Amino acid sequence: MAVPPERSAAEVIAGYRAAIEESNELIRRIGDPEARAVTPVDGEYLSLRWVIAHATGEVSRHAGHADILRELIDGATGR
Repeated sequence: MAVPPERSAAEVIAGYRAAIEESNELIRRIGDPEARAVTPVDGEYLSLRWVIAHATGEVSRHAGHADILRELIDGATGR
């Protein structure tokens, strides 16, 4: 993923929030956590539950990376 340099932080955050809303709506519409994806990943049709768990792990991992970068910039550790 590459963000063009002319795109502001506010635009990036707004896009992220819009993606969250879209994802939440799809999850509500599907409803069943055991529903299978229509596109296979490595030949396997994964469940909505798996997709949500994977996305949650990715978000938390990247938030941790961002927090490390912020600590390097401002020196605050949040303790």
